[in-house]
Amino acid sequence: MSKAHRGKGIRELVSGGRGECPVCKKRGVKVLYEVESGEKKVKICKTCKAAMKHGKKSLA
Repeated sequence: MSKAHRGKGIRELVSGGRGECPVCKKRGVKVLYEVESGEKKVKICKTCKAAMKHGKKSLA
């Protein structure tokens, strides 16, 4: 199983991959999952990615 979103791979990112999710506005969570919003890519947290996959949330 891939470990791209934990451990050694995220230490190189700014603040260890942590920040504020633009969808749910939670602070201090890992924002590692890229989603396209129009022409630009936005990084969101794991729970918002799962909710968007199931149609419960959207980038607004």
